[in-house]
Amino acid sequence: MMNRTVRTIVAVVFILMIMFSLISICQNIGKGWKADMTEQKIYSLSDGTKAILGKLNQPLTMKLYYSSTAAIKGPDQIRYFNNYYKFVRSLLEEYVSASNGMVRLEVIDPRPYSDEEVAATRYGLKKFPITQEENFFFGLVVQTQFGVEKTVPFFSPSRQNFIEYDISYLVDTAITRQKKRVGILSSLNIIGDEVSPYMARMMQLQGQRPSGPWNIVQQLRQQYEVKKVPQDISKIEDVDILLVIHPRDFSEQTLFAIDQFAVGGGRTIVFIDPFCVADQPKQPPMQMQTEHDPSSNLEKLMVNWGLEMPKDTYAGDRSLALEGALRAGERPQRIIGFLETRPECFNRNTPMTSELNQVRFLYSGVLKEIQMGDEDEKQIERTPLVATTSKGNSWTASQYEVMSPDVGPLMRKFTDGTEPAAMAYFVTGKFKSAFPDGIEIEVDAPENADDPNGPKKIKKHIEAIAEAKEKCAVAVFADVDFFSNMVAYSETIFGTVVIGDGSNLLLNAVDDFCGSGELISIRSRGNFKRPFTVVDRIEAEAETQTAQEEAKINAEIAGFESELNQILGSAKQGQEEIVGSSILAKKQELELKILEARKQLKQIRRTRLQRIESLGNKLRNFNMLAAPAVILTIAIILGIYRGAKKRRYISHASDA
Repeated sequence: MMNRTVRTIVAVVFILMIMFSLISICQNIGKGWKADMTEQKIYSLSDGTKAILGKLNQPLTMKLYYSSTAAIKGPDQIRYFNNYYKFVRSLLEEYVSASNGMVRLEVIDPRPYSDEEVAATRYGLKKFPITQEENFFFGLVVQTQFGVEKTVPFFSPSRQNFIEYDISYLVDTAITRQKKRVGILSSLNIIGDEVSPYMARMMQLQGQRPSGPWNIVQQLRQQYEVKKVPQDISKIEDVDILLVIHPRDFSEQTLFAIDQFAVGGGRTIVFIDPFCVADQPKQPPMQMQTEHDPSSNLEKLMVNWGLEMPKDTYAGDRSLALEGALRAGERPQRIIGFLETRPECFNRNTPMTSELNQVRFLYSGVLKEIQMGDEDEKQIERTPLVATTSKGNSWTASQYEVMSPDVGPLMRKFTDGTEPAAMAYFVTGKFKSAFPDGIEIEVDAPENADDPNGPKKIKKHIEAIAEAKEKCAVAVFADVDFFSNMVAYSETIFGTVVIGDGSNLLLNAVDDFCGSGELISIRSRGNFKRPFTVVDRIEAEAETQTAQEEAKINAEIAGFESELNQILGSAKQGQEEIVGSSILAKKQELELKILEARKQLKQIRRTRLQRIESLGNKLRNFNMLAAPAVILTIAIILGIYRGAKKRRYISHASDA
């Protein structure tokens, strides 16, 4: 009996040893076996990152600073970062694996008063005090052997979808020696006020602040050398990429400079807008001396690119329309000019837009191809980049209608279309100049000592490049607001957060025109919230079904109120003596009709809301019951299988 017990104990010990050994072996063997089941493979390195790592010609050191000890002592908001840190570390280990030994990873826990904490502060990593001594760090430093240092000061959860781009950007910029030059020519103060420190202090003393650059400019400056191109320029030089943003009231001289830059082979990206919401007048409305026109166009140049943007014409799509309040204090409502595009709205065959998911456009114009001569048609290739869905359409409205606080009429008068409305185009080919004979400009006259009263200005003729000798490239967008601060960004406690892919669309265009396409495939990975297509369809159907009834009831209410106002007006004109008879009765009758019509309107809206909520309850119940139902089904199948196997065993035993 004792021997049997000893043998049992020894057997159990050996089994446990074998089990732990197998677990250890399997962990080491299967460490490199991974399966990324996410739709966009956000846990795997993209081809763009692998291409950047493949170009490394010098070793890099990645230093991941994470205060793991301090995180244990911190509040729940800090302890949340433990899982995020594991994700970042795993991703960095993927960089090491794919770099063929060119990338080395160091994980550092900067303790108080240590050299590591001093180094983290010197690198510019953000620190958050937890206790009197403990500080929380979570950042990355990329170093080259030549002393180049690039940092992610803090891994904000709001940028988790862009984490691979942020890391790959550090690697790419660390090994790139010279920045490309991006020139911005705009009627808007996008770059901000460039003032000296002395002028900045003087403005502060006077209670004024210099205007800062747009967020998109700050992003561009991280990778490119950004310079402002003056509007009175006649020749654009020392620029690799030209951004023409909202060219409102540009002179012929400025248009000539843009034309010659594009025809001469300069890469040009144009942003025009039929109604630029970001173009707000500086003066209060009561002080405006002249009417402000927030529209811009380049029709004189675009005709040679085979494109046009009709005036006061906008892109619309019911399925893409978002709710919003264009002015503070207004009730949010669906705006036919406020569109959030989906993945199917982007051209997947062009690197510039192939990885984009969602961009918000605010009163975007519509770009249309125009008929050109047979010879020009052969030389010009026009490719749509962004468009509405097939049910989108163009719609027209005056600027007064667009500026109206009530945008409901614009939605009601919109009609669905049968083909997409394009909002951006990519044009290549040998362009012809819009100024084939050149132009004359005014220049300062040379000083003449013999004639001090001579003219101060003289005319000078500038020759033009009539036709391009090499293939040119231009990208045209019919909206400016999609990358503005109010549409593409949001301010949070963690700082400025990117919304959607508005800024990415512009940055992708610049990257693509610079010939550096590796970052394009990374920038928007994971930046996608899955649309609730079923809910959206139910809402659209419910709105379509009730739109006519609502319009009819609103018309009845308006008619009743108009008739009621006429009755009250007639009473004020000296007919008070008959108010107590027929007019009073008619007034009460109209008030009852208005009340009844409003009740019907509320009932229609309540029915639509109940239908949507009922759908939500069904989806929630389905999600809650799906897992238990699957487990119960498996249990029933196993029970039936075991019962059949048991009956077969008993049958065989009885036969024996």
